[in-house]
Amino acid sequence: MNEPSVFRGPEQTMHKNAIHHGNWEHRELHNIYGFYQQKATAEGLTQRSRGKERPFVLTRSFFAGSQKYGAVWTGDNRAKWSYLKISIPMLLTLSVTGISFCGADVGGFVGDPEAELLVRWYQAGAYQPFFRCHSTINSKRREPWLFGKEHTQLIREAIRERYTLLPYWYCLFYCAHVTAEPIMRPLWVEFPDELETFGVEDEYMLGSALLVHPVTEPKATVVDVFLPGSNEVWYDSKTFASWEGACTVKIPVALDTIPVFQRGGSIVPIKTTIGKSTGWMTDSPYGLRVALSTKGSAVGELYLDDGHSFQYLQKQQFLHRKFCFCSGVLSNSCADERGHYTSKCVVEQIFVLGLKKQPSSVTTPSSDGKDQPVAFTYCAGTFTLSLENLSLNIGTDWEVHVK
Repeated sequence: MNEPSVFRGPEQTMHKNAIHHGNWEHRELHNIYGFYQQKATAEGLTQRSRGKERPFVLTRSFFAGSQKYGAVWTGDNRAKWSYLKISIPMLLTLSVTGISFCGADVGGFVGDPEAELLVRWYQAGAYQPFFRCHSTINSKRREPWLFGKEHTQLIREAIRERYTLLPYWYCLFYCAHVTAEPIMRPLWVEFPDELETFGVEDEYMLGSALLVHPVTEPKATVVDVFLPGSNEVWYDSKTFASWEGACTVKIPVALDTIPVFQRGGSIVPIKTTIGKSTGWMTDSPYGLRVALSTKGSAVGELYLDDGHSFQYLQKQQFLHRKFCFCSGVLSNSCADERGHYTSKCVVEQIFVLGLKKQPSSVTTPSSDGKDQPVAFTYCAGTFTLSLENLSLNIGTDWEVHVK
């Protein structure tokens, strides 16, 4: 509410000749008023903690450079299916202009969403950078538990999926911080040579690994999903079924599902144990979803620090790990030697998708140089290798050999 929030008068803002500090008229500062308010707030909170804690400042009014100081949301929307649908291109537009930490009010700010719309909006919002349910004071109560057990459970599952993917989200935010790469990406960012991608605005890439197609129509039972890339393979994030790229596929959807695909050649880190908060989950174990490319390889990253201080910057207290699957070997190695951060976390679960042949053995080298056998299961129907009950420290180098 910082446009500034003066809503009475002919222009619903300050008078143009209102004088600001430095003898500047408001007509000259209006477009950057919100930017400087967010900047001052973020810097003030940082100073209050004596530079120890990262601030969180959400703004509705913003300008070029606002991404340095916090999150942005799209402003007042309505509890209508059309607003859910248009939120996707709105957020993609913000993302490619550098405003990566962006989102829309889940459920719509004005009005009262029906149960199906609220579920679909939670499912979409869980895969968007800024995730918040919000409404005007005049709207009816809309806590998830007020819509019946079935819908409450569906909303719970959407939120749990958000928490499951937090390691991947955090790595994407780190990359946005150091490279300005958008987190939520139009398809053409990843596939600029494919003209078909330039007209797609109902689905998007989350980083380079996940393709998301929210359901934005009521009572939908089938969604047409465009899978780009003539040399790509895509895996359903739930069933692990695979499709070749450069085609449009009809995906059946029930109220408990939206189409999400993992790109072949990627490794996505996840949390396998979901708790009440991110603080509770600090030391909870990780899993890796390894989606093999058409060449049988995959790469991914994990970035980790304490999540709240500036020690990652001031004292290089962070971990940046690289995962690689090639020639039957999955490795965890250091991606940035400058970082040093101790973590109790272990990788306890690994899924390898697209492994065309059942392995004869899976081993990890032990400290004495001998191969330690790893129990595994293999699903021939989906070509998926599953490794459970592992205890591989997230911050140390290790290998898993699949033979």
